[in-house]
Amino acid sequence: MLRSRVIGVGSYLPPRVVTNDDLAGMMDTSDEWIVQRTGIRERRWVEPDVATSDLALHASRAALEDAGIGPGDLDMIFVASLSPDHFFPGTACFLQAKLDVPAGVPAIDVRQQCSGFVYASAIADQFVRGGGARRVLVVGAEIHSKALDKTTEGRDVTVIFGDGAGAMVLEATEVAGAADPHVLSTHLHADGRFAEQLWVPAPGMALPGFIDHDLLDAGMHHPKMNGRVTYVHAVQRMAESVHETLAANGKSLEEIDLFLFHQANLRINEAVAKNLGIPAERVFNTIEWTGNTSAATIPIGMVEARAAGLLTPGDLVMGVVFGSGFTWASMLVRW
Repeated sequence: MLRSRVIGVGSYLPPRVVTNDDLAGMMDTSDEWIVQRTGIRERRWVEPDVATSDLALHASRAALEDAGIGPGDLDMIFVASLSPDHFFPGTACFLQAKLDVPAGVPAIDVRQQCSGFVYASAIADQFVRGGGARRVLVVGAEIHSKALDKTTEGRDVTVIFGDGAGAMVLEATEVAGAADPHVLSTHLHADGRFAEQLWVPAPGMALPGFIDHDLLDAGMHHPKMNGRVTYVHAVQRMAESVHETLAANGKSLEEIDLFLFHQANLRINEAVAKNLGIPAERVFNTIEWTGNTSAATIPIGMVEARAAGLLTPGDLVMGVVFGSGFTWASMLVRW
């Protein structure tokens, strides 16, 4: 069987650390309030002149080096991001130029927010399975800090998000069975009826004037979230995704060596693990020091888990995500 396997991963976090105490200097909040509700203690924010494609570039270079290949060996590029460099063209095109990938190689953006990396990985995996690509770069990269409302009014959203990027290289490989390293399956879902529960209303073509002073004065260009609704759906859908992925592959919870859950809120991940009976030591979290880096959380988790010695060759790892849209997805990988 022709399948895709992970041959390299890389990540990048900007050097500027923003602690909860730093946020307390901008708005009415505290370290205790943030930690109790989210589990986050610090996050990274970029400097003003840094673009999303810059973060993607650092992570991509690290992933390519880890894979032992160069930009010229790639057949496709996917960039998952809700924070593009510009309204158009896509961030993947800017990354292609900065990474010096040859002209003609497809560069594709995936706009599925926090679920974007798994969505992009699923598409890349299908191209490999179908013989349309041999080596594919999949990137999740986000800059939230420039768009956040850093006042008390925006507190509930602002304390959650951080900036960062992660990347993965998939390569075509012939596998004999489930024990060989490869992507076993991916599962994608959405429910657009909840699109306005977690979104940025403006700018956009659904508005009469795209963007104007009234919209800016109303703060419609900042993220809006119904926290309670998002929490309930995240816990439900992520648990469903775990069951779906296990059933599709004939596996039990005990056979999964490591769970990489989306890093939106530590309390969500704790609730999912508790409801499913997953021991805490088999769920790897980075949110305490990264915050929610949206599409970048899963590849950052891969890098950090491997560095911690918790993700080793032969391990069965499951990535599960939930995000705006609402969207949710999962993937099972033999490392």
